[in-house]
Amino acid sequence: MIDLRSDTVTKPTDGMRSAMAEARVGDDVFGEDPTVLTLQERIADLLGHDAGLFVPSGTMCNQIALKVHTEPGDEIICEEDCHIVNYETGAIGALSGANVRTLRGAGGIISADQITQAVRKGYYWEPRSRVLSLENTHNKAGGTIWPLDIMTGAVQAAREHGLTCHLDGARLWNASVASGVALREYASLFDTVSVCLSKGLGTPAGSVLVGSKDLIQKAHRYRKMFGGGMRQVGILAAAGLYALDHHVARLADDHANATRLATGLSRMNRVRVRMDAVQTNIVMFDVEGGDAIDIVDQCRQHGVAIVPFGPRTIRATTHLDVTTSDIDDALQRVTPVLDT
Repeated sequence: MIDLRSDTVTKPTDGMRSAMAEARVGDDVFGEDPTVLTLQERIADLLGHDAGLFVPSGTMCNQIALKVHTEPGDEIICEEDCHIVNYETGAIGALSGANVRTLRGAGGIISADQITQAVRKGYYWEPRSRVLSLENTHNKAGGTIWPLDIMTGAVQAAREHGLTCHLDGARLWNASVASGVALREYASLFDTVSVCLSKGLGTPAGSVLVGSKDLIQKAHRYRKMFGGGMRQVGILAAAGLYALDHHVARLADDHANATRLATGLSRMNRVRVRMDAVQTNIVMFDVEGGDAIDIVDQCRQHGVAIVPFGPRTIRATTHLDVTTSDIDDALQRVTPVLDT
């Protein structure tokens, strides 16, 4: 099976497994795991922030950040297809008691003017506009990248109205490698940033939240409250440190493979590929004359795993366990399904 469902399906490499086996560990709830401390410090430095916090998942990472920034009844402004609204099981309402105000974006991007217009006027009967949350890369838009100048303008608009700013940077590594913009150039715009280690970087689990020392101190309490306190978790942190050394630059290979896949799919009769959105490691495509779930099932029968993302929309994602020859093989396997 050629598995293109997600970049979360990867297995640890031999080198990563060795790093995990040799990791120095301690009780992280007591702040005594040396490998976790090293990972937190290193990622905070990479992203231009004072402190970091290692957590089990990207969803927990985002939700801790939003909890830190809000009180019940506050409002979070975000793009309508963003991950925190669509793929985190309603956690904003359940955990923070906050509202969301969604704006329709273009390729996952919303403008400074949209943000300005969305901010509440401050009447006591309204929810309080409190946080701007952006996503880079934007998953549902197809792994699209925020241009730095547009992101800067969006954040400035939020700041002018007193909002704090959070970046869901689950795949920020991909955005940086593809655009050439340094991680800290994106991340330093925001009060908090979440980055995922188990997507493009290929670790078994874990994300890191960065921010000021005061914000991370608050986040540490909420991590415990949300059930994210872990013990000898340096085993996982070691995988993250290994990935930072070995799996960041190679993301360019995933991006090239995604373009190769998209180009091949675009030549098939039933497929319409959003080529302008193929900027990193995600390929979104629409299938004519069929239901996405049915098409996905047929492709699986031919040895290619992909996921439905709408009635006729399908997502394929490249990653470190997929080679260029795998992409060519996958295209051949799905031809009987998609090129009829």
